[in-house]
Amino acid sequence: MAERAIKLHPSWREPLSAEFEQPYMHALKGFLSAERAAGTPVFPPPAAWFRALDLTPREDVRVVILGQDPYHGAGQAHGLCFSVQPGVRLPPSLRNIYKELEADLGIPPARHGFLEAWASQGVLLLNAVLTVREGAAASHQGQGWERFTDA
Repeated sequence: MAERAIKLHPSWREPLSAEFEQPYMHALKGFLSAERAAGTPVFPPPAAWFRALDLTPREDVRVVILGQDPYHGAGQAHGLCFSVQPGVRLPPSLRNIYKELEADLGIPPARHGFLEAWASQGVLLLNAVLTVREGAAASHQGQGWERFTDA
């Protein structure tokens, strides 16, 4: 993955720059290119793969919420774990998060699932795996994303 093509907040570039040159990242890029060349829908779109790291500067991180991988339905994933685009029905996992917020803190559930406001307040909404094949949860596990997000 060419670092110059990646939209990533500058505060993450230096600490992660060496990762982009690692052999596993080159293998991951090849895997993702092959998926897309075969016409396999991959979510989220490439411009959103690093969205969590673009929206939440490193120095602003106050909370980390870690998900497994992006939602695998069309129109859902946009680079933030548990978040969906405006107008998309609330997924069960996010409904459960909202229930816990209400039960624990008395915060009424939002009527939408768009969590960019959380990201702008220092909540890093990061999936362990940043891409997924349409209709196939966990389909990109073991391809290198976990090593990158661990870094």
